[in-house]
Amino acid sequence: MDLSQSLLNVFTSLVELLAVLARAAVPWIPLFAWIAFWAIAVDWTKLYPLLMRKAAIVGVLLIAFIAILVWSVVAPPADGVHHLFGLNVHNFTAKTVYVTALMVIAFLCGSVQLSGACASLTHFEEPALADAHDDHGHGHDDHGHGHDSHGH
Repeated sequence: MDLSQSLLNVFTSLVELLAVLARAAVPWIPLFAWIAFWAIAVDWTKLYPLLMRKAAIVGVLLIAFIAILVWSVVAPPADGVHHLFGLNVHNFTAKTVYVTALMVIAFLCGSVQLSGACASLTHFEEPALADAHDDHGHGHDDHGHGHDSHGH
């Protein structure tokens, strides 16, 4: 009888431990999803050169600025200030810190992927392109208009 009672106590304690761990992890699920998305779902070998070469980073910074503005207006803190690392920080400043932290995390995930640390998780295969000579049932010779329309 004592062995069965001890096993039941161990099982009950394990269930309670898992419940406490789950309650502690639930608030962090959006951050884990953010990290997983930027580290695994985004092909940084294509995104990084695009951001740097085409100066698209300016667009990303503008989107971040708009996110800060909207988030500051939509979700102000209850007491008027955020309590961030022991400091009382104004709403706009705290939202700037949060959005900047999310952007830094995204770019760090890109750096990790580009370093090859998660290469076993990221296999981006290009979709097969259709053969250029395959007409898929429609002609490519005159595109539905006569040869004289182009001045021939």
